[in-house]
Amino acid sequence: MQQRAARPPRAATWTLSDGHAGNVRQAEALAAALGRPARSWHLDAAVPWRWFAPRHLPRSAHAWGRDFATAMATPPALAIGCGRQAALATRLLRGRAGAVVQILDPRLDPRHWDLVVAPEHDGLRGDNVITLLGSLNPVDDLWLAAARSVFAAFARLPRPRTALLLGGPSSHARFDEAQMEALCAQVAALTARDGGSVLATTSRRTPPGVRRALRWRLANLSGHVWTDPADGSNPYPGVLGWADRIVCTADSVNMLSEACATRVPVYVAGADRLNGRPRRFVDALLGTGRLRHFDTIDDAPTSEPAQSPLRETARVAEHVATRLGL
Repeated sequence: MQQRAARPPRAATWTLSDGHAGNVRQAEALAAALGRPARSWHLDAAVPWRWFAPRHLPRSAHAWGRDFATAMATPPALAIGCGRQAALATRLLRGRAGAVVQILDPRLDPRHWDLVVAPEHDGLRGDNVITLLGSLNPVDDLWLAAARSVFAAFARLPRPRTALLLGGPSSHARFDEAQMEALCAQVAALTARDGGSVLATTSRRTPPGVRRALRWRLANLSGHVWTDPADGSNPYPGVLGWADRIVCTADSVNMLSEACATRVPVYVAGADRLNGRPRRFVDALLGTGRLRHFDTIDDAPTSEPAQSPLRETARVAEHVATRLGL
């Protein structure tokens, strides 16, 4: 009798996202916290699935092209998706993969996934929903130590080292260039007064004019400014690792979550121009005392005791492992 060819073994874990850095980071952070090596898929859904994800339309398995459709024939033991585009893929993988976890509110009943991990400010609740304050990220003491090792040159910068993390306008953040340039000027004045240095980075939302103003304002101060890949590799991990205090714009839940996962004071700028769910997150962090308004930084000492870090990823991973029997 002819024997049937054995099916290839399942890959341990897939992480699925639309390729946007914040979504990739969350999915990979959860896989790492679970101790599971993962294959990373960046999915670009075709129309009309891109418009309606995660709703199930005819031929949805082909939404991302032939390679992913073929790969789904040998599904993983665990699929972790982050973002709405990935939510369709994890929904389709449920019942094929060993288990599926969806990060962020999929805007559909959570029953379509084994587990949904959603920030508290999304307001999503359910028997299979795990909530957290902020976003998943890899920042812990080991991660910070590794970052300091890679960016060891920052150790020679004068203290206090002020990290400036600049985002930009969004649907929930009504920032204009003048306000962001004023923030750069305030941080420069603070650094000149205290005799320290600045470690500044921008994000993809930072307007070009603000990038130019940042360079101009900090040109005569000690520190390091990164505005785009022309400046070399992004030193963001080293910025978090070597900072004595962090100033972050209010628009990015991911940046604020990662800043608050360190052990240094974190100050938020522009919270008064924030609305919607991100505002609820910032208000919750301010309520815990882990986050402070930027306008209080003048009254703070330049050296403070270590702060209690916000680290939700390990807790969420423990719940996921327990609920799924991993």
